[in-house]
Amino acid sequence: MAVMKKKGNKELPAISTASLPDVIFMILFFFMVSTTMREQEVLVRYKLPNASEIQKLEKKSLVSYINIGVPVTHMQAKYGTAPRIQLNDSFKTAKDIGDFIAAEREQLNEADRAQMTTSIKADIYTKMGIITDVKQELRRANALKISYAALEAQVEK
Repeated sequence: MAVMKKKGNKELPAISTASLPDVIFMILFFFMVSTTMREQEVLVRYKLPNASEIQKLEKKSLVSYINIGVPVTHMQAKYGTAPRIQLNDSFKTAKDIGDFIAAEREQLNEADRAQMTTSIKADIYTKMGIITDVKQELRRANALKISYAALEAQVEK
């Protein structure tokens, strides 16, 4: 019978890391391309109301947002604690909504202007008078396609 001996102490070869920077660069590039940045800073606090019948918006690029609520803590010293209307990155009044809608329409191409939707994100405790003023100004600006942001109601089974 032949006896087999192991020749020396063989170790596994080291893993090549030459392509590691290329892989990391591809992953970084993927996330840079696929991530969308927040378009505006939210200056108001709002807790959305619950709703039983909700639908998701198809084209979010055609949606303009109006935020209504109490200013965030660091803005309360300047603006107080009364609910405010936020258009883009600043507080405005209901009278400024017509100009806001006109500017948002100008950013869209001709074919998409008819499909533009205005989404109202209002705090659950906001008085209906402010929301009614916003709706009246949207009607004057001929922005008749309005959606209200809400959370899906939890149904117990």
